[in-house]
Amino acid sequence: MASLALTSSLNLRLRHTPPLKARHSQSPPSAVSLKSRSLHAFHHLSAPKLNVTRVSRADIGRCLTVKAAASGAASSSPSPAPVEVKQAPAWQGASMKPLIASIATGVLLWLVPAPAGVSRNAWQLLSIFLATIVGIITQPLPLGAVALMGLGACVLTKTLTFAGAFSAFGDPIPWLIALAFFFARGFIKTGLGNRIAYQFVKLFGSSSLGLGYSLVFSEALLAPAIPSVSARAGGIFLPLVKSLCVACGSNAGDGTERKLGSWLMLTCFQTSVISSSMFLTAMAANPLAANLTLSTINRPIAWMDWAKAAVVPGLVSLIVVPFLLYLIYPPQIKSSPDAPKLAQERLEKMGPMSKNEWIMAATLVITVGLWVFGGVLNVDAVTAAILGLSVLLITGVVTWKECLAESVAWDTLTWFAALIAMAGYLNKYGLISWFSQTVVKVCLSFFLLVFPISYYM
Repeated sequence: MASLALTSSLNLRLRHTPPLKARHSQSPPSAVSLKSRSLHAFHHLSAPKLNVTRVSRADIGRCLTVKAAASGAASSSPSPAPVEVKQAPAWQGASMKPLIASIATGVLLWLVPAPAGVSRNAWQLLSIFLATIVGIITQPLPLGAVALMGLGACVLTKTLTFAGAFSAFGDPIPWLIALAFFFARGFIKTGLGNRIAYQFVKLFGSSSLGLGYSLVFSEALLAPAIPSVSARAGGIFLPLVKSLCVACGSNAGDGTERKLGSWLMLTCFQTSVISSSMFLTAMAANPLAANLTLSTINRPIAWMDWAKAAVVPGLVSLIVVPFLLYLIYPPQIKSSPDAPKLAQERLEKMGPMSKNEWIMAATLVITVGLWVFGGVLNVDAVTAAILGLSVLLITGVVTWKECLAESVAWDTLTWFAALIAMAGYLNKYGLISWFSQTVVKVCLSFFLLVFPISYYM
């Protein structure tokens, strides 16, 4: 548009005009002037005829103004929006390598002929069971999804009926673990677990060794009601231990770890394994072990039976392990006067126990009491847990929506039930007894071979 405006303006000025009048006098032409006129005529005839007139400065200024205005209008026009490149959504399916490893394990074992003394149906179930175990270890999908796929493979291959594959969902053990997870949600929501830990630190945390013991025994006290060591040690005690270490001047990464933090973290890590083995509901694997024992020796293990068998070695270990670590890997700080102060500050900040905390504490006492004396009162562990959860739901301490959002509980329920069903049918098909007898024979043969050689070496 600017070029068009400039061209139009110039076309108005560039037009044919009569030749300019000569300013010189009308004297007779000399030889020089004749020569000049001849040359002028020659150039006039040979050059292209361009009639150019004078253009005033005002005209040029107006043309430049029009061009500048057009350029400004062009520059002020909105520039095109940048084109957004849409990225492909991230893959949310299974991890391919673990999935292939799991499937390959089952397929290879499926193609191997069944050994003598093992039925084909039992061997096929073993291949699906081991493929499920590999999937649970490598986790191409969440545990519940892997277990559900294993049950689907059992039904698809006619190894188990649908009722047989899903029979363990009526078993009380998986439901006991799921209900214990709901209890753990109440502990975390009300803050009762933190309050108990701070009380122990306030009473016994003036020395480094006393601080370690206060954390160890408060974690063991919460173990029966929180069946996940990651939720118990990681969700409740890890933030508490970090804050205590910072209060005592021991920070991770700045060279002060050995003051207190290294020993305290190592102590809590080692003893959380011990407390997880002391109670039937302290860890998700304990009920599975009890169920496998039931299918092997045909004798159930109640909550109190497990506690009576594990309480003595568990308490001895909880006492010995922190002191042993104190000798082997001692902290540089022997006293921790800031820890009780920090615990007192946190307790003051939390204020008095709330109504929900009182309800949670009373429900825990009633539930654990029913677990302990359930044999006398003829109340099993699952019924006691359902009663306790009902109290929490009625009082609003825990809502059903929160129970539904507890994905770990439902995930654990699914894969526990799947493994219990498969293991039960492996025992029913006689594979467990065949395997135990075979292992005994192999171990005995190995011992008879190695012992004479070792004796004469």
